[in-house]
Amino acid sequence: MRGEVEVTTVADDLVVCHEGAAVHRFVDLEPDTEQEVCGRRVRTLPRPGRLLCRVATVNDLHLGEVECGRIEGLDIGPVLRSEPGEEPYPVTMSRGAVEEIAAIEPAAVVAKGDLTAHGRPEEARAFDDLYRTRFGGRLLAVRGNHDGTAMPDAAGPRFVEVPGACVAVLDTTEPGRAGGRVPDEQLDWLDALTAASDRPVLVFGHHPLWDPVAPRAVAGGFELDPESSARLVELAVRRPAMSGYFAGHTHRNRVLRLADTGDVPWAEVACVKDFPGSWAEYRIYDGGALQVHHRTSTPDALRWSERCRAMIAGMYPAYAFGSLDDRCFAIGWRQ
Repeated sequence: MRGEVEVTTVADDLVVCHEGAAVHRFVDLEPDTEQEVCGRRVRTLPRPGRLLCRVATVNDLHLGEVECGRIEGLDIGPVLRSEPGEEPYPVTMSRGAVEEIAAIEPAAVVAKGDLTAHGRPEEARAFDDLYRTRFGGRLLAVRGNHDGTAMPDAAGPRFVEVPGACVAVLDTTEPGRAGGRVPDEQLDWLDALTAASDRPVLVFGHHPLWDPVAPRAVAGGFELDPESSARLVELAVRRPAMSGYFAGHTHRNRVLRLADTGDVPWAEVACVKDFPGSWAEYRIYDGGALQVHHRTSTPDALRWSERCRAMIAGMYPAYAFGSLDDRCFAIGWRQ
């Protein structure tokens, strides 16, 4: 079934449109040029130099989940489930994402939290079977609030150097809480890392930055707590190697830019498990990087994610998808 044309992905050489479950790919395009695609005009992203490598991220896989669309305290619906005899939808969505990520041959893959639905051992094993088996030592996994203590190897910060950049991962989860925090020792660790790094540092974690000027901003709510958010921003001001912070948790695509940090992106990427079925590619160049959002487009994944448009009385896509500028954008190097 076809629907409204949506420009899902824009890179320096690629535009992808979705028309319901139909996928239209335009490849080998010129960077930073106006393009006419599917009746829409879009501009490809600039190409900041020579491509050195690619990094991929996923978040909010919720392996083990059996229904989605249920919001505690609200009776809106619909609540969706896999049909009898179907593969569980979190597995279908992750399987599709893994297939597409493997095709770009990433130097690293960051799984940034809510890898499981309930933190159960069998859910952690399902994650390993899908992701660790495929990506091995290239995989950096960090827990989210759904993962609890079931994944001890996904706790604590770590980093890996890839061609042209350093990928740093923070553990922002406090088991039992929906919101997050960056402990002082991790902030000190990141401070030392960014001070010593000879290359730009891209920082990833599960919980997004708390934005005190957002409507209905509540301290101690869903995001990072205000204190560690403020310290993370202050660190980015002081350490020009820190070139962006990229989170999940909210199941939406969004990017903030703050007066104190200029063009540094404070980004959120939507979930793998339902609409739009997101994963993100970071193209690392010698003069900057690009975040390129992808909608998982294997046939089974698209069948499920199209069903999920109905969630929250059909209001979910407007929340989750975000604008094109929230999904695909350039990242400048500051050092």
